[in-house]
Amino acid sequence: MNSIGRTLMLVCLLSAAHFQVAFAQGESSAAKYPERAIRFIVPFPPGAANDLLARAVGQGLFERWGQSVVIDNRGGAGGTLGAAIAARATPDGYTIVIVPATHAINVTLYAKPLYDAVKDFAPIILIATGPYMLVAGPSVPARSVKDLIALAKARPGQLNYGSAGTGNATHLIGELMKSMAGIEITHVPYKGVSPALTDVIAGQVQMMFGSISATNPQAKAGKVRALAVTSAKRSAAAPEVPTLDEAGVPGFDAVGWWGVLAPAGTPAEIISKANREIAAIITDPGMQQWLKGQGFQPAGGSPAQFAQFIKTEIVKWGKLVKASGARLD
Repeated sequence: MNSIGRTLMLVCLLSAAHFQVAFAQGESSAAKYPERAIRFIVPFPPGAANDLLARAVGQGLFERWGQSVVIDNRGGAGGTLGAAIAARATPDGYTIVIVPATHAINVTLYAKPLYDAVKDFAPIILIATGPYMLVAGPSVPARSVKDLIALAKARPGQLNYGSAGTGNATHLIGELMKSMAGIEITHVPYKGVSPALTDVIAGQVQMMFGSISATNPQAKAGKVRALAVTSAKRSAAAPEVPTLDEAGVPGFDAVGWWGVLAPAGTPAEIISKANREIAAIITDPGMQQWLKGQGFQPAGGSPAQFAQFIKTEIVKWGKLVKASGARLD
């Protein structure tokens, strides 16, 4: 063998050895993961669906791994501020983020997004899906969706609906109802579901769409009136509340979702391990019962399935964003 051949063989052997060491280190890192606390970013204020789900999953991870899961609420800009922090974090599995349908909405909503919703993240798992609930304040003289539609038509532009922020799913679902019901109601954005719901109760705005986990307790307490849910089927958490389709808006069907992402570049072995652990948490009978009681439908699936789901949702919500005319710089 000549000198060139020997050199090439040496390069190949060194490359193979380097790969084996890197692979072994990756496997070793995944096997030991986690060795310290995990930061779980919630890109919205405390109290809403994102926060509830993150805390429930975080507690499950703590019980399974014995490592603290620190919930870090970083609300603002429709969830983009917290998601941007996660996107820029070290991709080692020690920073994860929970995102709702807004993650897909923001792709079209923002003229200059802070990150790429697909390329800058490594999907872990879809936790749950769930409808939203349409609630009206106690001072609104409407006992049903049909009453509300009639009232809106009698007072075009005079009724206000709150949302968790411009471009949020709770905003776009309101726009969808306006279009399908042929009514004119005015959007009032808030910095989260909780402050919007507070103003519905106080009569500052007349109605809103919110997660069942946030709105149903207030409805059961008599502080707001539950008029409908946005899914095609009734929610097990509020079976007495009709769907919008049943209540007077035929064909209405819009649900939200919540899932967990890591920064792009997080080792595949760690993503797989986190997927398995969270899947075990959300399939636990006790967790399933809690999720359904809060108005969620447990989901699951592989990281690849969640990645494809996000891409599909970007297209679906993008059409609604464009139709609504919503746009943020």
